[in-house]
Amino acid sequence: MKETVLYYTPQPTKQSRTLKGILVRMGIRIRNISPQQVNQTVGMLAGVPEFEEKADTVASPSQSISEEVLVLHQFSEQRLDALLLSLRKANVRIALKAIVTEQNCGWTFYQLYEEIRQEHEKMHQNGEPN
Repeated sequence: MKETVLYYTPQPTKQSRTLKGILVRMGIRIRNISPQQVNQTVGMLAGVPEFEEKADTVASPSQSISEEVLVLHQFSEQRLDALLLSLRKANVRIALKAIVTEQNCGWTFYQLYEEIRQEHEKMHQNGEPN
C-alpha cells in the first residue's frame, strides 16, 4: 500500500500549496478531505481494505473543522522523518498531525480531529512544544 496523507484545510493557502508540492516531490499520495467527508472513517479515507464508507457522510454544522489536519498512513520511520524535516525546512507548520493506527481506523475523521485537537491543547497547556 502506498504512503498516503489525508489532508484537511478549511481554506487553501500558500502553506497548503507548499505542503502539496513537498508531498508530490516525495511521491506521496494526497487525499484532500472535504467538509462532506469528515464523518467517514479514517480507514475508509486512507484506503484500508476492510473499511467501508459510512452511510452518514454529510458534516453537520456542529462538526466543522476550522484547522488544518494532516493524517499519515503507511509511512516507515525514515520516510516520516524525511517528510517532517522537509516540512520544517519549508516552514510548513501544521499543529494537528496523526498517524493512522489500528485503534483510530474505525473513527470518523472528525473524531480523530477532536482527539488530536484535545491532545494538542493539553500539551500546549503544560508548556510542551508543538
